[in-house]
Formats: sequence, structure tokens, C-alpha cells
Amino acid sequence: MTKTPRIALIVSHGQPSTPAPAEINLAWTAARVSDHLPGWDIRSATLACPGAIERAMQDGAIVFPFFMAQGWFTGKVLPKRLDGYNYHTTTPFGMLEGLPTTAAQLLQDQLAAHPDAPRQVHLAAHGSARGPKAYDATERFATRLRAELPDVEIKTGYIEQTPYVHETAKALSPDALCLPFFAQSGEHVRDDIPEALRSAGFHGQLLSSLGTCDHAAALIAQEIRKTTT
Repeated sequence: MTKTPRIALIVSHGQPSTPAPAEINLAWTAARVSDHLPGWDIRSATLACPGAIERAMQDGAIVFPFFMAQGWFTGKVLPKRLDGYNYHTTTPFGMLEGLPTTAAQLLQDQLAAHPDAPRQVHLAAHGSARGPKAYDATERFATRLRAELPDVEIKTGYIEQTPYVHETAKALSPDALCLPFFAQSGEHVRDDIPEALRSAGFHGQLLSSLGTCDHAAALIAQEIRKTTT
């Protein structure tokens, strides 16, 4: 008898103006997660793509919020879209227990490859005008990251609230690293952060968003697996 695969649905915000690219990128993430979860049916959908969540969702699924905080979208919008389904929700990506350690290793590798560069990191995050949860999640992550990297200066800056990226980046060396505290590489990562860094005179290395790093898929798979136990 063929065993019915367990189902997990990875959900992100997506891009309302052009939903297709974010859907494709999220499907790529789901495929990478699937490599770590043999026997599972790993699906993906963005809030921004009309009907995508409803088409992918199924009773009994594990829902993984590919968000950086437990904020408006994970606390209000997503539950409303999933009303009527039976499911379990995991911790959002940005609040996973192992994420600071993963980020620390990524940064250590980058710093080791450029030993003459200053040991400075700018953590560029979204922030929110809706409430403090996005800010609190970022600052909590930054505190844990500083504990992992005690000899590295780590500053936080935001796109949608103070302190803004274009302000905080001025205080760092032009050769520092900038790590986007984002799940995907949408317009904020592609356009807004580079523009803010240029405005600050920052010419250091802009890394890929944290959610696209090599170990992100393994962390997501671990959280999904843990939620079933």
C-alpha cells in the first residue's frame, strides 16, 4: 500500500504588483526543503497571488510562515485565508531557534574570505509602521547574533521605520558587510536597500537575503519535522 505523503505548505507575502516571480522563487525554496524531507509533499503559495493558498492548502497540512516575524500577516491575514481548514502552524522563519547560528556561520565565512575588511555588519530589515513586532523580532535576532559574533560590530537599520538604513549605514566603514534580514529577495532587497546604502556612501558587500542562504532549507525542514512530533 502506498503511504500518503505528509503535506507542508510554505507561505510568504509575495509581490502584489507582479506575483509570478515571487511564486517561482518560493517554489524553488519548497523544492530545496523537499530534498530534506523525503516522503513529504512540500507545497508553496504567496498571499499576493490570488487563489494560490486556497489551491495549495489541504486539511492536516503543516503551514510554515516564510516571514521574519510573528506580525500582521502571520497573525491576522494568514489565519483569515486559512479559515475553515485544520492545520498546524510553525514558528516563522525569522524567529527560528537556529537562525542566528546559521547567520553567524555565513558571516564568519564572508569575513574570513576578506581578512583585511573591518569586522562590521549592517543588518538591514523591513520594520513596520503597523506595530513593534517586526522591530522586536529583528532586534532579538541581532542580540543573539552579537552573542554568536562578539568581536563583530553589528548595527540594525530599517526600510519602513527609524532608524533607517540610509542613516545607520553611515556609521559603518564603506567596506563592511550588509545582510538583509529578509526571507526572499523582493523589491526591498533588490531596490530599496541598495538605494539606501548608496545614499549612505556604503560601498561594501551586500549579501543575499537570509532566507536564500544555503542552510535556510535545512532549517525550514527541521522546523516542519519538529512540528509533527
